[in-house]
Amino acid sequence: MKNIEIPQGKRTKFYRFFEILPAFLSYGAIVLMVVLSIFSPFLASVYLILIIVTLLIKAIGVAYRTFGGYRKMNKALEVDWRARLDDLESPKQSYCDLKFSKQKVREKFEFQKHIENLKYISAEDNLIKPSQVVNAVIVAAYNEPYEVIRPTIESLIETDYSKENLMIFFAYEERGGKEIEKTAKKLQSEFSKKFKAFEIIKHPKDLPNEVIGKGGNITFAGRALQKYCEKNKIPFENVLVTTLDCDNKPHAKYFSAATYEFIIRKDRKHFSYQPISLFLNNIWDAPAPMRVLATGNSFWNLVVSMRPHLLRNFASHSQPLDALVEMDFWSTRTIVEDGHQFWRSYFHFDGKYSVVPIMVPIYQDAVLSETLPKTLKAQFVQLRRWMYGASDVPYVAQNIFSKSRTVPFWDGISKFYRLLEGHVSMVYQSVLAAFGGWIPLILNHQASRSLVAHQLPTTISVIQQFATVGLFIAIFVSLKMLPPKPDRYKKSRTIFMVLQWFLMPITSICYGSAAAAYSQTRLALGKYLDKFDVTQKGTVADIDRAKAAKKAKKARK
Repeated sequence: MKNIEIPQGKRTKFYRFFEILPAFLSYGAIVLMVVLSIFSPFLASVYLILIIVTLLIKAIGVAYRTFGGYRKMNKALEVDWRARLDDLESPKQSYCDLKFSKQKVREKFEFQKHIENLKYISAEDNLIKPSQVVNAVIVAAYNEPYEVIRPTIESLIETDYSKENLMIFFAYEERGGKEIEKTAKKLQSEFSKKFKAFEIIKHPKDLPNEVIGKGGNITFAGRALQKYCEKNKIPFENVLVTTLDCDNKPHAKYFSAATYEFIIRKDRKHFSYQPISLFLNNIWDAPAPMRVLATGNSFWNLVVSMRPHLLRNFASHSQPLDALVEMDFWSTRTIVEDGHQFWRSYFHFDGKYSVVPIMVPIYQDAVLSETLPKTLKAQFVQLRRWMYGASDVPYVAQNIFSKSRTVPFWDGISKFYRLLEGHVSMVYQSVLAAFGGWIPLILNHQASRSLVAHQLPTTISVIQQFATVGLFIAIFVSLKMLPPKPDRYKKSRTIFMVLQWFLMPITSICYGSAAAAYSQTRLALGKYLDKFDVTQKGTVADIDRAKAAKKAKKARK
């Protein structure tokens, strides 16, 4: 098998150069503003205006695609994906029945494309019928309580997809302790008859060549799934594997929609399927800063779903089992196994790999701990883990700038640039947008004589006012996406859901920029993040139950 693993131990000088590069460019962009402010306030002003204008253009694009993604998601949710799967059972007959039909307006989402798919599939030799497809769900857990995990399993029962074709592999960590093992057995006892299979897989601790992270856990479960399919003679190419965190709740139509997209593709092995991750499960309970970040992350997932060429694996996603077996599943050497899976697949399949957006959401939790200080800290820990995706920069560079390169050069260069620019801009853009306008005036007393430098703060302020149009769109869409307000909250809570957006500049710097800088600095210094810090989530009610359980346990002692 082709070597697509992240190197361990001492890195080569080439690899170390690209590990240092993100931090060097990120800090360099800020240092450049300082240097220009000292020696040429005019050039500093031009430099900053270019950054702010770039931010403005991005903000307008994000607002436009957020609204477009929200509308497209709603249209996709109106589709009877189960009925479309039924059409695929007999595509030739369904094509004849539907090509002249007038479908209801609410069913017109890509309906013409559906008819074309039926025609195309009718002539295919490697047709897989929906009844032959098995969806295997790997639910990853560490030490989360039963009350947090059970709703996830219940959401799988509530899906409109046939439970006779749905298997659950509950993957839990040995290092999670006895309680998670009890929870796993309890869940299996309670739900085993609801699905085609319900297997519990304990991931041993301290396995060689593994960091402490989710990748090792789901890979161990994936290998167990492989053995299960071999034993029960289930063809790997007929199995679509979805990974879920134990707080994830797929929309009832997700598996039907993902199965549909899986079937209609000819070269199925070279695709994975990405739902829209919406961090809204407990959004009413989360503190305001966490709500802003969770909603912003949800928006970003809507945005990239509208740009499939930029789409990468993130959090929960689905991929065919035959591809996973061929690649030996996920990486066990990184704490960002989801995003890294894109690059792993891209290089394994010599560039012939794409991520298909599934415009159906999987709902996840915002960060929430017992106290506000703990929640604020946990949020930073989560974001620094996400930002450690910068560790993919040297991995991608090693595979592109190589004589043994197997991917198209210009396509690889384009993807590498977007990867690097995305991580670098995360550090400096918010910081310079907030404070850059004052740097020339503070560092260079002659800047006050420069009309451009003197007017810079005012100019930046005017440009930022245009960006508020995007903010209004964000507020509108966020209110539309909110789940029903829990009865424990008054109507006034909705007002705070609007006012929270005034925190966005603060959260962008204190969390976005700071977390990215932290992760890039660790990477540059060779102090690698090799432990997946589990983020506490759930609702206020879950936390109250957990506190009560702790008190009861202490009382028994």
